[in-house]
Amino acid sequence: MKEANDYPAKMGGAALGARLRRLSAAIDADAARVYAAAGVAFEQRWFGVVDQLARNGPMAVGALADALGISHASVSETRRSLEAAGHIHVVTDGSDGRRRVLALSPQGQALVDRLGSLWRAFDDAASALDQEAGGVTAALDRLDEALSRRSLRERIYDAMT
Repeated sequence: MKEANDYPAKMGGAALGARLRRLSAAIDADAARVYAAAGVAFEQRWFGVVDQLARNGPMAVGALADALGISHASVSETRRSLEAAGHIHVVTDGSDGRRRVLALSPQGQALVDRLGSLWRAFDDAASALDQEAGGVTAALDRLDEALSRRSLRERIYDAMT
């Protein structure tokens, strides 16, 4: 429920970025509490990279960035923290000895195995939340498509002319 003094909510589309950041922060904080309660040292920001490696096997940073729709720099930053935690390591690509790819370490694979049921609960809760909220993911898909047609930057410049 919106509070009367909730500036981003009152601003509507003008504060879209603020609303998305706030929702993302709330989701990430809840996920962190769930992991902590389960006794697991896992950061929500790791999920996409770990999930892709678990599903697809070793992948290059660029391929991970493409699959996740995020920047190469974001994947590289996540890689560093996952390596420091011992969950992934860099290996030589079997088909091209010059190419380096990321792979789950034995510790990372054990973590994936341990988190499987918890991640299914995350999926179920997220699906129920999406349904309760009226299909937010469909609205986000439409937002993604609108931005791919014309960026926010282009729309701002158009509004200024």
